[in-house]
Amino acid sequence: MLISAFLLPCRWDAMEYDEKLARFRQAHLNPFNKEIGPRQHEQRASEETSEVASEEALPELPPGEPEFCCTERVMDLGLSEDHFSRPVGLFLASDIQQLRQAIEECKQVILELPEHSEKQKDAVVRLIHLRLKLQELKDPNEDEPNIRVLLEHRFYKEKSKSVKQTCDKCNTIIWGLIQTWYTCTGCYYRCHSKCLNLISKPCVRSKVSHQAEYELNICPETGLDSQDYRCAECRAPISLRGVPSEARQCDYTGQYYCSHCHWNDLAVIPARVVHNWDFEPRKVSRCSMRYLALMVSRPVLRLREINPLLFNYVEELVEIRKLRQDILLMKPYFITCKEAMEARLLLQLQDRQHFVENDEMYSIQDLLDAHTGRLGCSLTETHTLFAKHIKLDCERCQAKGFVCELCREGDVLFPFDSHTSVCTECSAVFHRDCYYDNSTTCPKCARLTLRKQSLFQEPGPDVDA
Repeated sequence: MLISAFLLPCRWDAMEYDEKLARFRQAHLNPFNKEIGPRQHEQRASEETSEVASEEALPELPPGEPEFCCTERVMDLGLSEDHFSRPVGLFLASDIQQLRQAIEECKQVILELPEHSEKQKDAVVRLIHLRLKLQELKDPNEDEPNIRVLLEHRFYKEKSKSVKQTCDKCNTIIWGLIQTWYTCTGCYYRCHSKCLNLISKPCVRSKVSHQAEYELNICPETGLDSQDYRCAECRAPISLRGVPSEARQCDYTGQYYCSHCHWNDLAVIPARVVHNWDFEPRKVSRCSMRYLALMVSRPVLRLREINPLLFNYVEELVEIRKLRQDILLMKPYFITCKEAMEARLLLQLQDRQHFVENDEMYSIQDLLDAHTGRLGCSLTETHTLFAKHIKLDCERCQAKGFVCELCREGDVLFPFDSHTSVCTECSAVFHRDCYYDNSTTCPKCARLTLRKQSLFQEPGPDVDA
C-alpha cells in the first residue's frame, strides 16, 4: 500500500507532463519537419495516440499557400521561443529567388501579427536579416551600372568592401560588404546608390574648371536672415538655437549650413593667408572643403596685386621670388640645349609648372610650403642643379655666357648670377658694380641707338656742287 501510495503522485505528474507536451506540440511545429501535412499525421496515428489528437486539432492549410503564413506557424521564421528554432543567422534559402520569397512571406506574417507585440518585433528583425542576406548574395553588376552621370558628377561604382566610408548625402556609414556605393571622380563625393537621385548639388570640379577663383574677403557673413533661416546648400530650416537644426557657419563663404552639409571639417582659408599670413585651419562646410581641396594646387593668386606689402614682411617670399626669377632666366638655355632637353631638366618642376612660366602667380600649396620652409629648400636644390648644368656640365651653355662690356674683366657672366645686372632693353649682362658706376647706362644700347641715328640721318650737301 505504501508503494502504491507513493507511485500514484508520480503517475499523475507523468500524465500531466504528457498533456503539457501534447499542448506544446499542438501550438509549435518542429522546424526540421516543416513539411509535415495532414496525411503524414494520419500515418502516425497508430504510433502515438496523443500526438494524433493534438495534430488533428490543427487547421488544414489551403493548397498552394506557404506553411508559415499562419500566425501559429511563425516557427519557420525562428520567432517562437523554443529549443528547436533556428539561430538568427541561419537561412534555409540559398539563392536569391528563395530569399525574395521568404521576404514576401515575412512581410505577410508581420501584417498578420498583433501590432507592437514581441512576435511582430522579432518578425521585423528577421525581415531585416533576410534583406541584408539578399543584398549580400545579389550581384551588384546586374542591377547597378558602373558609371552614373548626375549634375556633372561622374560616379564610379566602388569595388572595395573593407573600407568604411560616410555618405555625403545622408551622413550615415556606408557598409561596403552589403551596400553599393559610388564615388565622383571629380570632387570625390561619396554616397549610397540609393542616395544618388537625391543629390541636389552639382560637382565642384565644374566650378573649378569654369570659375577658378577664391573668395578673398575674410568670412563675408551676411546673416541668417539673408538665407531665410535655411541651410545655404540643402535649404533645410536652421537656427542658432539648434531648433529645428543647428546652424553652423562656414569660415570660407561666411554662410550657415545644417549639420548634414557642415561636418566641422577644418581647412586653411585663402583670404586669411593672403591678408594676414594666417595658416590656422578653420571650420568649413563639406562643399567648401571639396572646393578648397581641388583648388589648393591651382596658381590663381597674384600676390603683388592682392597684397604687395606681404613681401616686405615675409622674408621667405622674397627669397622664393628671386629663385623663380633666376629659373626663368635659365629657361632659354634649356630650351636651346639638346642635352638639357634629353635630360628633361625642366621636369624637375613638373609639380609647379607655373614656376617656369612666370614669377607672379602662386597657389595656396606654394604659400603653405613657403610657410613651412619646404618650398625654399626644394627651389634652392633645383636652382643649384640648373646652374651646375649651365656653368659646368654643358659646353654649349657655357658658350652662351657674357663678358662685361664695361670693364671687360673677370669670369664669364650669366644673367642669373647674384653679382650681375641685366639690361632690360637688350638683355646684356654686366657686373652690378660696373653697371651702376656708369649711371645705369648700357653701352650696348647706346651703340645701337647711335647706329640707328646714323642710318636714318639725311645725307649732307654735295661738296662738288
